[in-house]
Amino acid sequence: MSHVTLLVMAAGLGSRYGGDKQTDAIGPHGETLMEYSIHDAVQAGFDKVVFVIRRHMYETFRETIGRRVNGQVNVCYAFQEYDSLPEGFVPPSERTKPYGTVHAVLSAADEIHEPFAVINADDYYGRDAFAAMASYLKSMHGSEKRASMVAYELHNTISLHGTVTRGICSVDDQGHLKSVEETYKIGVAGDGSIRDFEKDERGRLLDPKAPVSMNFWGFTPWYFDAARAHLRSFLSREGLDPMKCEYVLPTLVDDMMHEDGMVVDVLHTGAVWFGMTYREDRAYVAGELKKLHDAGVYPEKL
Repeated sequence: MSHVTLLVMAAGLGSRYGGDKQTDAIGPHGETLMEYSIHDAVQAGFDKVVFVIRRHMYETFRETIGRRVNGQVNVCYAFQEYDSLPEGFVPPSERTKPYGTVHAVLSAADEIHEPFAVINADDYYGRDAFAAMASYLKSMHGSEKRASMVAYELHNTISLHGTVTRGICSVDDQGHLKSVEETYKIGVAGDGSIRDFEKDERGRLLDPKAPVSMNFWGFTPWYFDAARAHLRSFLSREGLDPMKCEYVLPTLVDDMMHEDGMVVDVLHTGAVWFGMTYREDRAYVAGELKKLHDAGVYPEKL
């Protein structure tokens, strides 16, 4: 059997949401969004899940989420703390926030020795996306400098309640990722167009059908040594804000493609994404999940 693992990044602080959205009981029977992802992943053939959390979350997380999924799949935990940063790097004593999604994935290096997928805990990705990723990863055992990404169309990933961050992608004719630009302030303008407001109050016009990364990546264990070197290089750069700087997966992937020669295959599926950036997004997400249960996509209770 070709083993494949799902890594769930659940250590984020959820500052824009105003609470711990990773464990928000959003489904009809109190299911969290990550439980839908795990259900879909197990159905697709994933046989292990690694939760990346903060240490202080462990007991509560294990007794809630961990206990509910433990009978379905092998469960492991990894901790995104400063002791998993590169040796010799000392963060400012006043800093409390993690160092981004690259740091999150590296925190699980000791738990993963097979091809693996990475997702956010607070997004819904769709069962077709997990099926496509599982099929890809099972063919990647022993591979190096190869990765994959599930792409979604930009217009399906925005919030009507504020700006969002998305990795806007460029894809070549062979279906390989050419570049990914982490874009931090995407929102809907008054005329209904989608724009990037980071540097211009009028906003830079974006293609609504542009493929974007929603942090659904597929890697092989080769990733860890390469990512560790890139994180060390990132943390040594001059001019970084020591209290706020983060190294995120879309930026790392772009660096690995252009500096290490990594090839990233873009997986397109019919899956629909939705998630909760703001508290106001919650009602819509809850309604969409209920529709999926009512349509028989999911059993009455997961």
